[in-house]
Amino acid sequence: MGGVGKTALVLAGGGSYGAVQVGMLRALCENGVRPDFVTGSSVGAINGAFYAGAPDLAGIARLEAVWRTLRRRDVFPIRLAQLLRALGSADHLFDPRGLRRLLTAHLPFRLLEQSVLPMHAVATDLLTGAAVCLSAGPVVEAVLASCAIPGIYPPVRYGDRQLIDGAVACNTPIRTAVGLGATRLIVLPTAFACPHAAPPRGVFGTALHAMDLIVTQQLVQDTALYATHAEVIMVPPHCPLAAPRYDFSHVEELIDEAARSTRRWLESGGLRDRERPVMAQARSGANVATPARRLLPAREMGCGAGLPSCPDRGCLAGDQRNSWTKP
Repeated sequence: MGGVGKTALVLAGGGSYGAVQVGMLRALCENGVRPDFVTGSSVGAINGAFYAGAPDLAGIARLEAVWRTLRRRDVFPIRLAQLLRALGSADHLFDPRGLRRLLTAHLPFRLLEQSVLPMHAVATDLLTGAAVCLSAGPVVEAVLASCAIPGIYPPVRYGDRQLIDGAVACNTPIRTAVGLGATRLIVLPTAFACPHAAPPRGVFGTALHAMDLIVTQQLVQDTALYATHAEVIMVPPHCPLAAPRYDFSHVEELIDEAARSTRRWLESGGLRDRERPVMAQARSGANVATPARRLLPAREMGCGAGLPSCPDRGCLAGDQRNSWTKP
């Protein structure tokens, strides 16, 4: 890409809302956008790894095909025995073997250092809470670590660390990208916590909504903090959405609408707008909620931060690069 310095593609976490990043990637690739490196957290690490391994329309089409066949049971398989163990000493609800099989079957490379574009997955150190940047080693293990939602999936041992979901420390790894030398960041969010008419239902829904509220404030703070260090461009997300982040029934709609809205944003000069991303996004016509059943705007409210589409913070202090060493 043009300009001085490095351009980073930064992919945020967000559960099933990660489908919107597939549509965004398709539109960006159609317009010739190609970053110098990729960094992602949680589901953003999944999408980022797929893209970094095949950063072209054919690779994005393969990623899209995976998303379009994805069902909740593939990612969150509920088994009675596991639920009973969770009431005792178990530290997680779901077995990650389904997600591991999916990643092993479809990712086009085995080691992070083998990707076409440099790929950096962000996870969180279970003991210290510090963000850990994984840049070398088994890609499946790195992505699983970045997606290890506390209490939902077990921690992942990576080298000498026990790692959990990158969203805990760094849902949108802006700080990581700046630390890796990026002077221009293209941020692909998912969606953000919005006001609810009633509390979320169930343990799972409550836990994920609480994390939503945390990461919503993360992006707001980090985009402001790092605006003086790099040009931060945010692709407008869909917000508000009422479907929960663990609902995969609207994936196709999310992908297609994200592709359409990102094309409109690009055509309106989105990548050339040097204003603060939140303000530019507020005035762009691309911030469109998907008009489908539960994806309709939640009571036509803005997001929890009082912005048209809420952004998040970056990594906590103590962001660390990590090299793979066998345990």
